Amino acid sequence: MQDIETLETELLGEINAAQDLDALEAVRISALGKKGRVSLMMRGLGQMAPEERQQVAPKLNKLKQSIGDAIDAAKAGLNAKAMEARLAAETVDVTLPTRPEQQGRIHPISQVVDEITEIFADMGFDIAEGPDVEDDFHNFTALNIPPEHPARQMHDTFYLREKEDGNRQLLRTHTSSVQIRTMETIEPPHRIVVPGRTYRSDSDQTHTPMFNQIEGLVIDKKSHMGHLKGVLREFCRAYFEVDDVEMRFRPSYFPFTEPSAEMDIRCTFAGDHIKVGEGDDWMEILGCGMVNPRVLAHCGIDPNEYQGFAWGMGIDRIAMLKYGIPDLRAFFDSDLRWLKHYGFVPMDVPTLGGGLSR
Repeated sequence: MQDIETLETELLGEINAAQDLDALEAVRISALGKKGRVSLMMRGLGQMAPEERQQVAPKLNKLKQSIGDAIDAAKAGLNAKAMEARLAAETVDVTLPTRPEQQGRIHPISQVVDEITEIFADMGFDIAEGPDVEDDFHNFTALNIPPEHPARQMHDTFYLREKEDGNRQLLRTHTSSVQIRTMETIEPPHRIVVPGRTYRSDSDQTHTPMFNQIEGLVIDKKSHMGHLKGVLREFCRAYFEVDDVEMRFRPSYFPFTEPSAEMDIRCTFAGDHIKVGEGDDWMEILGCGMVNPRVLAHCGIDPNEYQGFAWGMGIDRIAMLKYGIPDLRAFFDSDLRWLKHYGFVPMDVPTLGGGLSR
């Protein structure tokens, strides 16, 4: 009995003295392994007389249980200690500034959207949004686009799977559908701009299947083409950051406006650079016109009482024009080198007072 108590004291001391998991495992093997001291004593029970075995066996079982519990407790303590040491060694100070090569940039499209909305918000326009997945009525019919129009064909429009009732939803081909939803749900007058993604089945250097548009809409009782020209002139002056921009309006055709026009701005092409506001060349940047009375009627607005104007432009295109980006496809390549070159500092928010593209 004395030997068992002495062994227990000795083994518990070795367990407490273990400094790491490897040392603790060595103690476990020396005590409870196949050839461990406790295991050998357990095997010796078979050679004892029955009376002696009845006295020694419970004490050995108690010793084995005591040593096992002590090893488990020591292992848990060593694991916790090792975790604390690892956490201390791997601590990262999240308040430290990032390394220069990891600095983020605002994508040119996001920056230009902020610039445009800042300009029109200063003129008193609200920002409107709508769903990317549309139905035929809001994307085509309400905009006076006839059933035979090429834009409705699958080679121009991305259609979703046909429903049980035979109708098919589609990815909106312009943000004009948001104008329709606004006129349907809110009483006039309206003064909104609608930025957002649009989708068409087209892809080359100047076209992508997904692109960004911004459209504007004004509906009231007195608006006319003169007001439209004034709004667009102020936009061009602010966006291109020039004192004045000479514009011209060429007659055109859009189903949802009448009369319709394409707007050009005077510019100069000098090699790979374009200078806006002066020169002998012209560049078309947007389409516009007075809202077709049929569109107003589709939205439940009396065309005999209300009128207005609308315009739309590609955000990607005017971003390329302003910042000298040669290929539209690079907008979607996720190239960090390109983003570092053309991107903007995150906290450099465009304002009319401080400058749009500082």
